[in-house]
Amino acid sequence: MAETDRRAKVIERLFTLLPDRPEIHAEWRNLVVDCAVSGVQVHDARLVAAMHAYGLRHLLTLNVVDFNRYPNMVAVHPADIV
Repeated sequence: MAETDRRAKVIERLFTLLPDRPEIHAEWRNLVVDCAVSGVQVHDARLVAAMHAYGLRHLLTLNVVDFNRYPNMVAVHPADIV
């Protein structure tokens, strides 16, 4: 538990945490319907919805293929960064 807390604090210190916006739910709902998302992939859709709400298009991820279904998204694998 202490290690988890320590790692969370590092993330909180290094990154700007954006608050939820009211429009995220509506965007998430549209994505899961329009992109036929189900199961655990609804969590990826939630991330994409939040990104759309903030006008973000690029995502660094180890699972690029998981984000191919979403329009206006550019998923980048860390190995592709020079």
